[in-house]
Amino acid sequence: MADVLKPDTAEQVLDAVKWAVSEEVPLEVQGAGTKRTLGRAFQATHGLVVSALDGISLHEPEELVMSAGPGTTLAEIEAALAEVNQQLAFEPADLGPLLGQAAGAGTIGGVFSCNRAGPRRIKAGAARDHLLGLQAVSGRGEAFKTGGRVVKNVTGYDVCKLMTGAFGTLGVLTQLTFKVLPAPETARTLLLFGLDDTTALRALTLALQSPFEVSGAAHLPAAVAARTVAAADTEDAMAVTALRLEGFARSVAARAERLAAALAGFGAEQSLDAEATEVLWKQVRDVAPLVDLAGDRRDVWKLSVAPTGGPAVASRLVESAGAEHYFDWGGGLIWAALPPSADGGAAQVRATIAESGGHATLIRAPEAVRAAVDVFQPQPAPLAALTARVKDGFDPKRILNPGRMYAGV
Repeated sequence: MADVLKPDTAEQVLDAVKWAVSEEVPLEVQGAGTKRTLGRAFQATHGLVVSALDGISLHEPEELVMSAGPGTTLAEIEAALAEVNQQLAFEPADLGPLLGQAAGAGTIGGVFSCNRAGPRRIKAGAARDHLLGLQAVSGRGEAFKTGGRVVKNVTGYDVCKLMTGAFGTLGVLTQLTFKVLPAPETARTLLLFGLDDTTALRALTLALQSPFEVSGAAHLPAAVAARTVAAADTEDAMAVTALRLEGFARSVAARAERLAAALAGFGAEQSLDAEATEVLWKQVRDVAPLVDLAGDRRDVWKLSVAPTGGPAVASRLVESAGAEHYFDWGGGLIWAALPPSADGGAAQVRATIAESGGHATLIRAPEAVRAAVDVFQPQPAPLAALTARVKDGFDPKRILNPGRMYAGV
């Protein structure tokens, strides 16, 4: 990369993008760079780093709202929220270690740009559901803002949702406003042991359909479970099915007892206290069991599927590609690690998804692989045409992260 631009203010961001538009110079937009390798490899002669646009500019605990610059670290935001017993309810993942970066260095801009949400998504929704407003600079070199500081502020096109998950291809974020929620008083995790994938998914479905407000539902096969805190009290490696309950202490205790009774037919159960629960779900959230497998840096995929079809999808990947995997979101999300190969396992993954339905994203692979295969799920022609028109509207000269999501867009 020939040069890196590091603006200190939103006005300097605007100037930098205007210059890039006038010179038709593509920019690689990033904050701390912890997710720089998430997406297709592309060529940009200049970088635009917005890490200096940091700091919490607004926090009104009683209104459950916060504003911050895109370069503000997630660690700073979570620390400020913890002081008033609040949280980001969508539980954003820290994928730094998975992608070869330091833990805790990710920024709030990266969280919303990549729409990262953790295990609580089944209850709280995705990151985009919590973004209230933003300020940004488009690829036309125009500053704009959308949304506001309250939930019901959208009339017409919801640009916040469009920008969230666009991976910096439509605009450079300069300010974000998002909702926060009270943190639970306590949490407990119910564990079931030794279930196969199909039986475990039945247990997760039953729990999620119950009235007990489950906020985390995951299944880890034996090899993966052995790398988590859930295996600390077990002598032999066993598959672990985990269900999290959160809230007031008396409510959690009562719901845990009733949920255990409802799941009695699935075998013996144990439970984790609040401290162990926090550790386990951070491991699940951050894909920690798949970071490194005996020193083997595998290619990692994120597959979104219908929960009922998840076991069959996982089975095919195990048989055809030697994958290791686990389920989150009640079986709707499969994290799969495949042995290194020339295409990152894309042929097997795409064929499996084509048979079962759903979509798959290549999260970790060498740059050469990410340049050669579809990192994101290939789009049908009508949707690809719509994506190109949206890109034309925001960034007609392909200045911002061109090709990071789809070639030519």
